[in-house]
Amino acid sequence: MFNQPNLKDSNSNSPKTPKPQRFQPRVLYIYLLILGVLIALFFANPNSGLSVKNLTISELIEKVESGEIRAWEGTMKPNASYGREGYSISGVFRPDSGTSELTGSEVLDEGVRFYAQGRLTEDDFLLLRDYFNERQSSTLLQDVLVSFLPFILIVSLLYFLFVRQLKSAGRGAMSFGKSKAKMLTRDKDSINFKDVAGCDEAKEEVSEVVDFLKDPKKFKKIGGKIPKGVLMVGPPGTGKTLLAKAVAGEADVPFFSISGSDFVEMFVGVGAARVRDMFEQGRKNAPCIVFIDEIDAVGRQRGAGLGGGNDEREQTLNSLLVEMDGFEGHEGVIIIAATNRPDVLDNALLRPGRFDRQVTIDLPDLNGRHEILKVHAKKIVLSEAVDLETVARNTPGFSGADLANLLNEGALIAARNDKKVVEIQDLDEARDKISYGRERRKLMDEEDRKITAYHEAGHAIVQAVVDDGTLPVYKVTIIPRGQSLGSTMFMPKKDILNHSKRRLLNQICCGMGGRCAEEIIFDDITSGASGDIKMVTKTARHMVCDWGMTELGPVALGENKDHVFLGQEIQRSQNYSESTAIQIDNKIHEIVSEQHQRALDILKDNRNALEVCAQALLEHETIEGKHVYEILEHGEIRSPILTLTSTGDTADGNEALADSEESGERSEGEDETLSSDEPPVGAPA
Repeated sequence: MFNQPNLKDSNSNSPKTPKPQRFQPRVLYIYLLILGVLIALFFANPNSGLSVKNLTISELIEKVESGEIRAWEGTMKPNASYGREGYSISGVFRPDSGTSELTGSEVLDEGVRFYAQGRLTEDDFLLLRDYFNERQSSTLLQDVLVSFLPFILIVSLLYFLFVRQLKSAGRGAMSFGKSKAKMLTRDKDSINFKDVAGCDEAKEEVSEVVDFLKDPKKFKKIGGKIPKGVLMVGPPGTGKTLLAKAVAGEADVPFFSISGSDFVEMFVGVGAARVRDMFEQGRKNAPCIVFIDEIDAVGRQRGAGLGGGNDEREQTLNSLLVEMDGFEGHEGVIIIAATNRPDVLDNALLRPGRFDRQVTIDLPDLNGRHEILKVHAKKIVLSEAVDLETVARNTPGFSGADLANLLNEGALIAARNDKKVVEIQDLDEARDKISYGRERRKLMDEEDRKITAYHEAGHAIVQAVVDDGTLPVYKVTIIPRGQSLGSTMFMPKKDILNHSKRRLLNQICCGMGGRCAEEIIFDDITSGASGDIKMVTKTARHMVCDWGMTELGPVALGENKDHVFLGQEIQRSQNYSESTAIQIDNKIHEIVSEQHQRALDILKDNRNALEVCAQALLEHETIEGKHVYEILEHGEIRSPILTLTSTGDTADGNEALADSEESGERSEGEDETLSSDEPPVGAPA
């Protein structure tokens, strides 16, 4: 569980960003009022919704004289459209039941409504006023209001529906230049430095920023200045964003968070405007911290890539450069940025004065992995038999996110099996699942199972013979995982940071063990070794071109570059001659061929161990590393074979793939040095 410090009293006067109102109740009240007025106008007219018999003045006089008009149930009022003697008269008359053709809504229970208008003579007026209630004439203003009131109401409704909404969207759709930076509040669950493990050096770097904000006098006394910017660099999942959240939890200052993609918009100039607005907010709340995640989205190198630079992106970057270190300073506004692509960032962004510090957060070492596991294990119900240090030792190359996922997957597997606690077998299965994929009980015939068994047995026997104790065999299986049909896994004794020539040759020899076993047993070869061939060829090329481990001498011959990202120019250079290229190819072929012959000799000398190991795999599908060593020493397996074993790393998983599928054999620590393009050790091959 995260430690949650009480920060309510420590910063009670700190400004808080008000929550935007997505809905205003008063607007709803206005809509309801307008609707009510329209309904009232509809029902205010007594003739609304009813059919009315229109009569002429002469017809009306006839009905009055005949007694069909009810006295004092109708009204008469002046009608200016007919002059001074014009009147409008309405009421009810009794229809002649014998001759009336009125039907439907015109006929009331006691009569028929009528309406008449026109000029009245003096006699007609004297006659009608005894039968109708006389009303005063309306003024011109009243007539205008009655006539135009519905139109005014409709226009008002449209105004509030559209114009008002557009104005309220000024904080969004119309005000594109407003910053999308969110201020982190302390009333929620916060993260502090105790919740971040595996990057002690990085915590020390950013903790100095927090200390300066808390007590700036201590640094100013000796002339020190606060860093304007801190750039956190590291592979994905190493905890850059988590560390920034910990800074927000430790610092007693406002903390704004924004992503680099939030500056990007479809309109020109919006990104630059948002940068200016973000710094303006920061100055108002200074001292404060602004965290920009994935800054490479706006900080890529200018004027590079296909077709030159992007004007909109460059405007955003220029605005960021000026705000960070321009004529107008941003005293008290500290920028913390994170990226996993520092190679594509603009040089002007990286200079001192903008990002004074570059904090590298690399993949955790053994102690770091142990500390990370202890942090995440607080939420997991682990068995007492689980040793987190052993789990950490068996997961080299795992990032913090990978380790968190490992414990979570172990908990899911335990729950799926109706267990109360997470056992070591669950973590072992979770690690294999993360590294190679879930088990696939793919139906294989006996021929495919036999080929896979001998292939994996070849890897295991060769590695057990050539290994110097640094990378012993941990587990061999022919159970398909992911796209592989089998795997040979190794458990390193320590994190391997450097590679010697001897160990690299042993790795190449082990990689060829599967192909050599197929040649010896079946007198044929399959496509299952395709991944092995790629791996050993890449290793041999590094030995020749990058590490100077051949007769060509300590000369770097690997300067070929292909940059497909827009942050760099596309280039390809070759700094050696064609004759040197021929020598390189010959040396690579020589290294691989020698180790291939070496693997053949080892397996021929240990033919019986190869047969026993393969038969054990066919019978049990999975055996442990100790069983391989027992076979080499005693010619048989003497320890019991368990279905589920303790954890060990799938680090050097050599996967035999049938049907042209690649296999990827990884040695512990190999990927860190061989190529930056390869996944870390323990990652899916």
